Amino acid sequence: MRVLMIHTDTFHYHVTDKTSVTKLSKPLTDTNESQDLGDCLVAFIASEKVDESNIDSVIEQGIATIDDHCGKINEKTIMVYPYAHLSSDLSKPRIAQKVLDGVYAGLDKLGKYTMAQAPFGWYKSFKVECKGHPLSENARTILPEGKAKKGVKIENKAVAAEAKMAKVYKILDLDHNLVDEKDFNFKDHKEFKKLVDYDLRGTRAADEAPAHLKLMREHELVDYEPGSDAGNLRWYPKGQLIKRLLETHCNRMIHEYGGMQVETPIMYDFEHPKLAKYLNRFPARQYVVQSEDKDYFLRFAACFGQYLMSHDMHISYKSLPLRLYELTHYSFRREQTGELSGLKRLRTFTMPDMHTLCRDIEQSKEEFIRQFELSIRWMKDLDFDFHICFRFVEDFFEENKDFIYRMQDIVGKPFLIELWKERFFYFVTKFEFNILDSANKASTLSTVQIDVENTELFDINYIDEKSEKHHMPMLHTSIAGAIDRNLHALLEKQAMLMKKGTKATWPLWLAPTQVRFIPVSEKYIEAAEKLMEDVSYRVDIDDRDLSLGKRIRGAEKEWVPYIVVIGENEKESGKLTVRVRGGGKKQESWTPSELNDVIKPLVEGKPYERLALPVQLSRRPIFVG
Repeated sequence: MRVLMIHTDTFHYHVTDKTSVTKLSKPLTDTNESQDLGDCLVAFIASEKVDESNIDSVIEQGIATIDDHCGKINEKTIMVYPYAHLSSDLSKPRIAQKVLDGVYAGLDKLGKYTMAQAPFGWYKSFKVECKGHPLSENARTILPEGKAKKGVKIENKAVAAEAKMAKVYKILDLDHNLVDEKDFNFKDHKEFKKLVDYDLRGTRAADEAPAHLKLMREHELVDYEPGSDAGNLRWYPKGQLIKRLLETHCNRMIHEYGGMQVETPIMYDFEHPKLAKYLNRFPARQYVVQSEDKDYFLRFAACFGQYLMSHDMHISYKSLPLRLYELTHYSFRREQTGELSGLKRLRTFTMPDMHTLCRDIEQSKEEFIRQFELSIRWMKDLDFDFHICFRFVEDFFEENKDFIYRMQDIVGKPFLIELWKERFFYFVTKFEFNILDSANKASTLSTVQIDVENTELFDINYIDEKSEKHHMPMLHTSIAGAIDRNLHALLEKQAMLMKKGTKATWPLWLAPTQVRFIPVSEKYIEAAEKLMEDVSYRVDIDDRDLSLGKRIRGAEKEWVPYIVVIGENEKESGKLTVRVRGGGKKQESWTPSELNDVIKPLVEGKPYERLALPVQLSRRPIFVG
């Protein structure tokens, strides 16, 4: 913020053009269209780009600066005047208006000044007579706290407050005892110890490239996009298939559970009164886009659209619990550059997001447990070894111990417990299912929160048996976490297995190629293609002009679960010679029908889609050179 303070004998302004109205022009009145003042301090103010990083800070400093100067010159009348000409690096108009209004309101609240303010967004002429004493002219540059003159890092209140919260960490052992970390026996929980160390003392910033970065390119799944912002990736056909299968499986689970799938916009108005309040209660960094003369932020979850939708709904107590669900293909968080890490932490990601409206806390707890079990099912379907962290407001934990004991008995794992002395965020508890990567850093997948604030903030209510309205608790749920991060977890798990000398494998239902046919020579391509027709799963054929050994090694490198070699015996008998990845025997001999019978129970209940690539490997492009 730039402030030019002029101590005047007289000051006059008037609006010169009443036709040039914009959406940000403050309404004109009889009192603000023109004003004449005698002795006063005129504070000419320009809001700068750097102010956007912490508006409250510059407002508070601006109030203190003007108040201090008025004390030095013994002036009791202040004119706040918007004056963009003080800077060549101006903030957005909406920010400037907030700064000016904030400074005016703060000085007025002191109760010792006669206040005046010139209207924002109009062309005005003014006349000023400066007193001419040593303090009659004074200029100041005000920067947000902690900011240098170069570089802007946008944060909100919640981001800063998250690090300052008073918190205590404990471990809930399998006997339901809440103990200090030093008193817990980690002998049989060595991986859990890594989660505890990371959560209490770790950092998100990566010291070295995660193992999955190499694998995601080697397998032609996903890659960086140099033509976009960091943290926005390009997905190749194999990776897009896996992502789509994960999305479909998640959708089915939520539909079976009773989630009603909806779709909402990806951008929202910064100036929407309820959304603005919510932004300061959620620790995320936003992308900002401009449309006409307004600023919008790109959503970082489906919360905004589902809140506004729920506000407009007519909800009876008979409809509760009510579950709205969206698979947000585009969610945005402008994470810090040092925290971006392949598929683990992105700026654009896919998030399955459900909000469950409940009648009261008791119903919320029952839904919470059901969603806890649903999340366990997801983790098992992907064969993840996961570790659990619960975060509680201390009072809620003390009043609901049986609630958490029930969940621990369901899963049979120790919990890392974080206790807060007071509630800063909108929720009283949440759980996180975490996986560990090859660098012993944790990533959160499944998570559920009990929100006790936002239905009131957004005026979401239900009608009870007496036709009376009530606000209610709401659960925020992602049974899978970000879909992209699940692929990260899959690849990191296999990287750790390979490091131990174990063959990497896909969960069979997610393998891009489930069965690969390899004819021993060109002579047997036709026979292989004929036998392939009777296999019901994702099958392709390596018909390239390479040696048999190279093609088998290529299939092994792609983690293909079933490799079928076709030669004269197979052509004549119709029996398939099958190498089973990770199988006990070197190879099996099955008919196509028998191979189908082997695969069927291993993928039952999981979605299936064809691979959107040519069946013949000789016709496939190379995506990653």
